[in-house]
Amino acid sequence: MAESFRDRLINILINGKLITKEQLDAALDIQKRIGGSLGKILVWQGYISQKDLMVVMSRQLNIPPIDLSKYKVDKSVIALVPERIVKQYAIMPISKIGNVLTIAMSDPLNIFAIDDIKTLTNYQIQPIIATENDIKEAISSYYGMEAQDITRLIEESGASDALEVEKVEEEEKIDVSEVVEESKKAPIVKVVNLILNEAMKMRASDIHIEPREKVLRVRYRVDGNLQDAMTLPKRNQNAIIARLKIMSKLDITETRLPQDGRFKISFEGKEIDFRVSILPVAFGGKVVLRALDKSSLSIGLDKLGFLPKPLATFKKALARPYGMILVTGPTGSGKSTTLYSIITQLNTPERNIITLEDPVEYEVQGITQIQARPEIGLTFSSGLKSVLRQSPDIVMVGEIRDFETADIAIKASLTGQLILSTLHTNDAAGAITRLIDMGVEPFLVASSLALVSAQRLMRRICPYCKEEVVIPPNVLERAGLKREIADVVKHFYAGKGCQRCNKTGYHGRFGILEALLIDDAVREMIMRKASSDEIKNYGIKEQGMLTLRDNALENFVNGTTTLEEVLRVTSED
Repeated sequence: MAESFRDRLINILINGKLITKEQLDAALDIQKRIGGSLGKILVWQGYISQKDLMVVMSRQLNIPPIDLSKYKVDKSVIALVPERIVKQYAIMPISKIGNVLTIAMSDPLNIFAIDDIKTLTNYQIQPIIATENDIKEAISSYYGMEAQDITRLIEESGASDALEVEKVEEEEKIDVSEVVEESKKAPIVKVVNLILNEAMKMRASDIHIEPREKVLRVRYRVDGNLQDAMTLPKRNQNAIIARLKIMSKLDITETRLPQDGRFKISFEGKEIDFRVSILPVAFGGKVVLRALDKSSLSIGLDKLGFLPKPLATFKKALARPYGMILVTGPTGSGKSTTLYSIITQLNTPERNIITLEDPVEYEVQGITQIQARPEIGLTFSSGLKSVLRQSPDIVMVGEIRDFETADIAIKASLTGQLILSTLHTNDAAGAITRLIDMGVEPFLVASSLALVSAQRLMRRICPYCKEEVVIPPNVLERAGLKREIADVVKHFYAGKGCQRCNKTGYHGRFGILEALLIDDAVREMIMRKASSDEIKNYGIKEQGMLTLRDNALENFVNGTTTLEEVLRVTSED
């Protein structure tokens, strides 16, 4: 029997001592569970470099390799293959001679890609090998929109009228270099407006404008993942950044220090706040804009996607007039949105609500909001002391970072205030031990805490391309899904990928919540400094607490998300 390419590849990698037998076995196990190319899995796991894999495949398949960074592609060749196809298959058209189109691929054995491109272009396809990173860089460079194309696109679509920028003083006289004047010209203004407009259309939470050596790259974070949006000419970099600085009322002449600002836009009848951060990097100033949509705050806790059981536990704690509620999780897990949704619902004329934040993310009418400024001594701890003299009913502290802040907040919760705050821990029970590790007395923690919770954000399956998938029983079992549930639920789903979800298979996100109510038994465990595992196990067995993994699996069973997303977001309990 003829030896397959996969077997030849394995032999070369093992005999050439490029990978070990243990690494191969691990990669084969992953391939058996989730499928995919063995070569890509080896690279993904860090067992072999993309370049070494390219050399091995080139020798075995007799397909020449290419260094795309040293190759210039004609625009007429680029026009033959649409952007969505090159991104979908991670390929790059290189040249056309007669009826033969040469394309660079990291996986030249992908016959589906070759057949699709052949059908689409009506050319014979000649593959050559390049590294996946080189292909992505080439796609970013050649398929990114040029400034002239962007301006024309705006004029054709009328996108410049789709949003209205506020807090921008166009007539303000700033006596700096010609960059300022360039930033006020119509093309630059329209380019910046288009970047914002397209980000809002794609539901982006962040916009990353990143200076590279030869181009200015723009990426959008959609549903938690960064996606390439466009590549702009390097010559327009300074003007675009200057325009954003003018909008944010920042010092245009400052290029050596980080800067923070904000501005507002009106998009499709909604007011969107942008928080701006500018960081000096090697090739200029990297700009990150975080979009803060106020309309998302008024939807309330019920619309954040939490399952009924943990949500009921959370609401039970909120019904208390005093005490402390802690929401934990990593950066970007939706903690701020949860807290803002709570205080927006509790925002009534008879309540005095004060927040102490760094920075103030959303501006909410009827609430007193204070921006922490450590450089002048206005820290969370010093600010909290002053806040408590203002006779508040509810206080939201952006984050508990040190013993002093924790101590003041806990004592305040014992004197009649409802304190809401965040903490960086992996699970709910971990917040209790974190407070004690900070130096807070266990009896104070036990007396003050009403509830601790942990949350994450998960991507929702795109409803427009949702389809049924088959998942082996052993994979379900290894993920933690009980066999009796797997036997009952016969249908599982994933997103195929379509234009509406930008080929990701996901559209939007929802929250999962692990809520631990502090009852008498938990207080007793806190007093004797029980471990977080003991407290967590009590919550699961006696309170019926759903862990983050339980939450995620239930949403998977319900057809809301995928098993891959469950494994990506949550860890085994």
